[in-house]
Amino acid sequence: MVAMSNLNLPEKSVRQQIVSAISIVVQVSRMSDGSRKVVSISEITGMEENIVSMQDIFTFSRKGVGPDGKVIGSFTPSRIRPKFLERLKISGIFLSPELFEQTMEVN
Repeated sequence: MVAMSNLNLPEKSVRQQIVSAISIVVQVSRMSDGSRKVVSISEITGMEENIVSMQDIFTFSRKGVGPDGKVIGSFTPSRIRPKFLERLKISGIFLSPELFEQTMEVN
């Protein structure tokens, strides 16, 4: 969209603005059963030269298809505590540290 605006902003500047504005990227995909599931939750951690760096917080691990034809699986944590946790605490949102260590089953 930035390129369509004809502002001729340098690519690095646009990426820096994105990094400063977005903390989390949630990726949703359509599964083979037609449902949509969150398949990854990642944190934007900054920039290295011209590249936006990210780290996964959770990823969906597909385990198969249940007897009802629905995709089954679990969220696997990366065991890395996100950098934005401190900002959440300041806002009054407290997440248990165990959340980032336990696998969660998803149906």
